[in-house]
Amino acid sequence: MAVHGPRESNFEETLRGHGLSVTAQRLAVLRVVSSQPHATAAEIEAAVRAELGAVSKQAVYDALTTLWEYGLIRRIRPAGSPARYEARVGDNHHHLVCRDCGRTVDVDCVTGAVPCLTPSDDAGFAIDEAEVVFWGRCPTCAATAS
Repeated sequence: MAVHGPRESNFEETLRGHGLSVTAQRLAVLRVVSSQPHATAAEIEAAVRAELGAVSKQAVYDALTTLWEYGLIRRIRPAGSPARYEARVGDNHHHLVCRDCGRTVDVDCVTGAVPCLTPSDDAGFAIDEAEVVFWGRCPTCAATAS
């Protein structure tokens, strides 16, 4: 079962519950990340600016970093792609990424148990997450390539 980030109806309560100040930038970033999963920081910045008007790039990036550090959003970094952010946190799900257009889609855990994959040798690590990215072509790009 997927665990999702905070719901818009309680963004303020969630921030306060984590000991964070409620700011217009943090609220706007949470709204954008919740409504546009897998958006890049630049896409989030543009959407926040469209919502709030004048806001600095640094304020948006600071909000993203803080929300990520507090576990309210997740940051993924597919190879060769800018970091992407999503509100689906806490369930160790994975991603499908299109090699052509970059479309990113959630896929539930391959085995259904965290951390989904067990390494042949954990080298003494207490593993709590496995990050898997499946690469291929989305239906649109696959049809275009045919």
